Formats: sequence, structure tokens, C-alpha cells
Amino acid sequence: MINKENALFCTVGLLAGLIIGFMFANSVNQNTTLQQATRQNSNLPAGHPELSGGEGTQGTQGGPIPEVQAAIEKARNEPNDFDAQMRAAELFYQIQRFEGSIEFLKRANQLKPDDYGVIVQIGNANFDADKYEEAEKWYTSALTKKPDDVNVRTDLGLTFVFRATPNYDRAIQEFKRTLEKDPNHVQALQNLTVAYSKKGDLINARATLEKLEAVDPTNAAISQLRAELSNPTS
Repeated sequence: MINKENALFCTVGLLAGLIIGFMFANSVNQNTTLQQATRQNSNLPAGHPELSGGEGTQGTQGGPIPEVQAAIEKARNEPNDFDAQMRAAELFYQIQRFEGSIEFLKRANQLKPDDYGVIVQIGNANFDADKYEEAEKWYTSALTKKPDDVNVRTDLGLTFVFRATPNYDRAIQEFKRTLEKDPNHVQALQNLTVAYSKKGDLINARATLEKLEAVDPTNAAISQLRAELSNPTS
């Protein structure tokens, strides 16, 4: 299953520095923290091994890894096997072929339309495919089932930060809703600081950063956030 964890590092002065990452694991949608990365591996969470380019299913001799090919063929040949669809989705996700991952996740969703984890995972895969409006739809669908899931709500807010035409007011609204449920939610505080800053509301950005410092004084992002807010035009 997909698990979003440890992935957003923001450079307040440059929206291009905002990078988010997702990864598959056995639980859904855990904490999203700030990390800086290069664009080549921009979709990876902290500590995740770097992914090579290309198809990603190639062995050392240039041929497809047999077990990977077999898993994908099994999913295609057994469209009613939920676990097979999820395994294929995971494999495609791991090699950053997000369209393939979305294809099999949607097949799994058709088999189990009420599976909350799958709905969130489709949102995550669309996010990593830079399809933020589509990710928004799936996160919103998930939140109709579990409106108190603060991690998914924080991720929903991020879709409004990253899209081609950002909607910082909506992002701020979602981050605030997270903080209403969990005032110490580190990722929401980080992302709210960024959203306020990008909106040009430096007073609220600095106030939010102070809250972040109180909640998580060793947070690696604080020094850069503070520097950026001290020099907003740099």
C-alpha cells in the first residue's frame, strides 16, 4: 500500500523548491515533513533510496526482472484479484511510473470501492504525477469517509500550493482545519508557514513559524524558514 511520509521541504522564496514525496508501505498517509531534494528524485521521501531513470524493471543484463514482469502480468491476467492489482500498483510506483500505478489502483478501487486506503493511495499517486487537481478529488473523497484524518487533509491543502495556479487561501483553510484537530501537527504548521509566506502575509507566517519552533524546536526546516522570512525579497 502507498504511504506518504517524510517528504516536503520548502524554500519559501522559490515555489520550485517545494518538493513532496510519497512511498509505498503497509500503512496509509503518515506524516509529511520538509526535506530538500533535487528534481531528479523530487518525489522521494527522506531516506528513500534514489531511483534510477528509465523503465526501472531492468535487471543487470538489461532484461526485465522476471518477478516484476510476472507480477504485472498476473494483475493484467487476473483483473478480479485485488491483491494482484495492488502489487502491480506498488511496483509501478516504486519505479516512478505513476500512470501505471494509477491504472492498477483504479482497478483495485473498482473491486473495493469503499477501501479507504486505496482511495488515499490514488490521491497520492496523482500527486506524484503532478496531477494536483485530480489528487484533490481523491483526497476529498477520502475525507468524506474520514473527515478527521489530519494527514490527508494536510495533503489536500498541499494540492492547492503546488498546482500551476496556486490557491493559497484554500491551502491555508485546509491547514487550519488540520490544526483545529491537532494544534501541534508539525507538517501543517510548516506548510501553513509556507502558504502564508507565498501569499505575502509575513505577519501570520512569522507567527506560525514561532508555533512550529515551540512544537518542534529541532526541526531542520526552521533555520531556513526563518532566514527566508527575514529576507522575503531575496
